[in-house]
Amino acid sequence: MSEKKKKREENLDELKKEITITEHEVPIEELYKSLDTNPEKGLDEQEASRRLVEYGPNQLTPPKNKPLWFKFIISLFEGFNILMWIGSVACFINFIIVAKRTAETVDYDTMWLGIILAAVVLITSIFTFYQERKSQHVMESFKKMIPPKVTVVRSQKMQQIDAVDLVIGDIVYLVFGDKVPADVRVIEANGFKVDNSSLTGENVAVRRTPEFTHKNPLETSNLVFFGTSVVEGNALGIVILTGDNTVMGRIAGLTSLVETNQTPIAKEIKHFIKMIGTVAISLGLLFLAISLYTKYKSGTLGEEWIDCIVFFIGIIVANVPEGILPTITVCLTLTAKRMSKKNCLVKNLEAVETLGSTSTICSDKTGTLTQNRMTVAHLWVNGKIFDSEVISEQPRNDSTERLLRCAALCSRAKFKNEDWNTPDSKRETIGDASEVAIMKFVNKQLQPVNVHELRERCRKINEIPFNSNEKYSVTIHRKENGQFLLLMKGAPERILHRCSTISIDGQTARINELVKDGYNVAYEYLGGRGERVLGFCEMELDPVKFPPNFKFDTDEPNFPLENLCFLGLISMIDPPRPGVPEAVRLCQSAGIQVVMVTGDHPITAKAIARQVNIIGQPKVVHLISLETDELNLKQNEIKAIVVHGEWLNKLEESELDFIVHHYDQVVFARTSPAQKLKIVEAYQRAGRIVAVTGDGVNDAPALRKADIGIAMGITGTEVSKQAADMVLLDDNFASIVTGVEEGRLIFDNLKKSIAYTLTSNIPELAPFLTYITLGIPLPMSIRAILCIDLGTDILPAISFAYEPAESDIMDRPPRNPKRDRLVNWRLLFYSYLLIGVFQAIVGFSLYFWIMAEHGFPSYTLLNLKDVWEKRDLLVPDKYNRYWNYQDRMNLLGVCHGAFFYAIVCVQWADLLISKTRMNSIVTQGLENNVLNISLLFTTLLSTFFLFTPGVNSILKVGPIKLRWAMLPVLGMWQVFAFDEIRRAVIRKYPDGVVFHTTYY
Repeated sequence: MSEKKKKREENLDELKKEITITEHEVPIEELYKSLDTNPEKGLDEQEASRRLVEYGPNQLTPPKNKPLWFKFIISLFEGFNILMWIGSVACFINFIIVAKRTAETVDYDTMWLGIILAAVVLITSIFTFYQERKSQHVMESFKKMIPPKVTVVRSQKMQQIDAVDLVIGDIVYLVFGDKVPADVRVIEANGFKVDNSSLTGENVAVRRTPEFTHKNPLETSNLVFFGTSVVEGNALGIVILTGDNTVMGRIAGLTSLVETNQTPIAKEIKHFIKMIGTVAISLGLLFLAISLYTKYKSGTLGEEWIDCIVFFIGIIVANVPEGILPTITVCLTLTAKRMSKKNCLVKNLEAVETLGSTSTICSDKTGTLTQNRMTVAHLWVNGKIFDSEVISEQPRNDSTERLLRCAALCSRAKFKNEDWNTPDSKRETIGDASEVAIMKFVNKQLQPVNVHELRERCRKINEIPFNSNEKYSVTIHRKENGQFLLLMKGAPERILHRCSTISIDGQTARINELVKDGYNVAYEYLGGRGERVLGFCEMELDPVKFPPNFKFDTDEPNFPLENLCFLGLISMIDPPRPGVPEAVRLCQSAGIQVVMVTGDHPITAKAIARQVNIIGQPKVVHLISLETDELNLKQNEIKAIVVHGEWLNKLEESELDFIVHHYDQVVFARTSPAQKLKIVEAYQRAGRIVAVTGDGVNDAPALRKADIGIAMGITGTEVSKQAADMVLLDDNFASIVTGVEEGRLIFDNLKKSIAYTLTSNIPELAPFLTYITLGIPLPMSIRAILCIDLGTDILPAISFAYEPAESDIMDRPPRNPKRDRLVNWRLLFYSYLLIGVFQAIVGFSLYFWIMAEHGFPSYTLLNLKDVWEKRDLLVPDKYNRYWNYQDRMNLLGVCHGAFFYAIVCVQWADLLISKTRMNSIVTQGLENNVLNISLLFTTLLSTFFLFTPGVNSILKVGPIKLRWAMLPVLGMWQVFAFDEIRRAVIRKYPDGVVFHTTYY
């Protein structure tokens, strides 16, 4: 391993480790002391400048990118291009050798073939080159997360500086709308909330306060992170990490250092090249030996050995399927366009097939499996649980009305505009996601009154914002009669603790053990479903004690916060997307394991996993023990497991591999970006083809590492979109199923297309073999071969991209990358030795028929080529007619045209039999109109080549007679009948000899 690569691996291993932050744990005074700063004065300019030199600018270091011209050169020599270049170079060598020996009669055919091969490579490389800039774009999207300016305290003054000049120890001031410029510990906060969804995947704004609440830096309340957004309030904080050392910086570094795997289709093309190369070189060496031996026996080896070398090069060139590369590129492009119409935008063409090979999908929860919007799910009121969808159908009493009133008034959420004719789902809102969900629900329930009108009738006088210690918020309202109404909402257990009565069926009753038992059952049920539950209560304040001019003090409350009246519970959840449960079932029936990998809470994750069918078993292992023995004890009875991120950190690689191999239903919760990457690598170690879905910055490393990364088009961050190979434009997991089917279909159809294309290799190669070994006049020219490979065969080969799927495509397990190859020896045997040899027989039969009709029976053609090609000789036929050079070439042109027509005609049958590998053509049908049109196209194009004056002379092919044309038509029907019988035998004996030798 080179020093440079070793250094890269070390950096990658370091970034994969969980970040260690302790600054949030130490007392704030100790932190001031260690960083030599304080909130009143901040740093002085001189110290800030010194630290800027010591720690470097507050920006992400871009990776060293290879120049575009270098990437283009690399793309020219990737995959199938190598074989094409070898063929092109071999053509030029062949041309130069022959041109030097026969300077007077230079044949330019091989030169043109070399130019065409090089042109095909150049065009297809330019077509796919734009795909090679992904890593550069990823870092550019990370840069957009850095705010241009930031407010700091320096030298006892509040001032704005460039964010890149921020240093550790700076005191920063953050307000609503700001992007957090570094990793910051909160010193002071006023209703301060941040959106951490890009880091954690949770779509609920989280409150941040100066209190240390958790050892995990992502869970504690007193840290905010670079790149996250301030959505409410303001705060003062101290910078603890900058630039590459921030949590986001480490994610960026990890994303840029992770090397993407070679796609399955790229591996298949590499395997194809090896097989074709092996066949070409083996045939070349075999016939080189035969040619050398023939020359040796005739005593001309010393003079004509160079002919043997030219022949060897010619065989290699003849084995290069010129049309395969553009066919594969166009097929992938057409499928990508078809997928874009189904909301799957493919960024990397090779990813089209990868999704079809996928055996494991590691899916994010929020926004992918769920709708990414909090929705009211249930209410507990009047001692009963009601589904939010049917509550409006229930008889309404005073208790229900009071709960809805409290939910509407005790909230900061509001609609941005007052257009009440617009549906609530389409109106923009301001506020916490949970409060917005409740506001929209209540607004619908209050009709014909709306939330705005209710708030106008009961105006808010004062409030106590939500406090993470007390876990409740309080609002005080003046009703229309002048009486004050106190409302409270928050954590259910805290709300119930402050209540002495409860409203049930319009009556107020004392809270007793029976009420508490009912509450506990409801709370546990709703919480167990992964729903976020809030409790609500109220008190109508005594107008004598609280007259209209009463001044409420929220700092030192001068109003009651105990003995309130409990109204009920409202629970919310980010619900599954419609169609996702069925999509997961379809994946599972197709043999694809769907794994949830989320930053959300384990209970919520498990609840959603059950709803979308990721977990179906009643019993689930919650990983709380790190002993492999305990896992082994449960392996026979339980196949579902929920793994918490904190435990994932402590698992050995072998223990994680055990989970991957053994458990079919897996949920990873509270995972960090490094852990997501670790999970993907574990499944890849198990031999799986892994797809990863994600929308946040935290998903970027895993998206890059996956065999195919799938980002969300609507809610996805720019970073995740750039790191991914595919973007779901509708953010819907169900769209992935479409992609899987399309991916499997394109693999099947590429296999059919290659089988179709390769069959013409043998009849194209055989004329040159007989030309050299038997010495007969050349039955078909290089120009005629090009007319097939880059003319009549191209559209039919591409038309397979439109072939509909066979009926079992989504019932099969994912293909085994080691066993189910794009091109295998059975395919080569079928294409070369069955259909290909038959095509060659038909072509030679027609060639010998035409030559015999003109006075040259087959036995007279042996070793005739040298005499045939002499310009100054007259060659007699069996009728003693003498043929001059031009007449001989005209006759040979007719033979070239006939051989060309014979291949095209049998290729018609080959096109139809390649539509299906097992089913009868009657079952498969002729629904592929593009393929049907390609049959007509091939007929018209071959007719144009053969019968158009000027064109046929350029191509050196001559027109043929109708009676000659009937022989290939007979051969076409024989091939069609033979293959129908072959497939019938395969269906009847699925484990027989015919299946094992010809089913590809």
